[in-house]
Amino acid sequence: MTAVEETTSLSGNLSKTPRASWILPALAYMSRTCLIEKEVEFKIIPIDILEGEQKSPEFLKLQPFGVAPVMQDGDYSLYESRAIMRYYSEKYKSQGTDLLGKTLEENGLAEQWLETEGQNYHPPIYNLILHLLFHPKLGLPVDDKIVKESEEKLEKVLDIYEERLSKSKYLAGEFFSLADLSHLPFTHYLVNDIGRAYLIRNRKHVSAWWDDITSRESWKKVLQL
Repeated sequence: MTAVEETTSLSGNLSKTPRASWILPALAYMSRTCLIEKEVEFKIIPIDILEGEQKSPEFLKLQPFGVAPVMQDGDYSLYESRAIMRYYSEKYKSQGTDLLGKTLEENGLAEQWLETEGQNYHPPIYNLILHLLFHPKLGLPVDDKIVKESEEKLEKVLDIYEERLSKSKYLAGEFFSLADLSHLPFTHYLVNDIGRAYLIRNRKHVSAWWDDITSRESWKKVLQL
């Protein structure tokens, strides 16, 4: 079975076959969505991040940097959300949604856009979410200069996405892949929690893509967990 640790707990029976266990905060929504798409049964093991349980000796044996999520699949453990998604997408390639592509070329494009998300999309959107959503909740100052610069960077990335999505339904082509899935958690915050929905809605093809990927049953289930 696979296990994950976070601030809430869950058990799922999403298929009669493989299972998984975990440890996670926001980025782990990627991993959950992946598991549901792949029809893998999983269990979430809660940890209290505010109490520092991710820094406990037991946790650090699994994740030496003390950051969630971490997954355990039998005796095998792995951390970093994108690595976890790749692992399950490959291990259970023959079941559920094929998130890696059916050909070498499709896989190359899925990997390319997954890297684009990690290297170009995630840094500016992370800064926006951090400063506009979490800093106010924690009583920390909002750096307006970082917010402005991050929004400008994200707009440039989204302009490239708009061009790409004018030519294909999804980032890697005509199939839903890890490259699309990886955008769900933080873009959800962008659209729904920090008043920046216009960054998506002002771009016709990006907006249609966002409506498409957020309508998937896997994402709806994750939001209900």
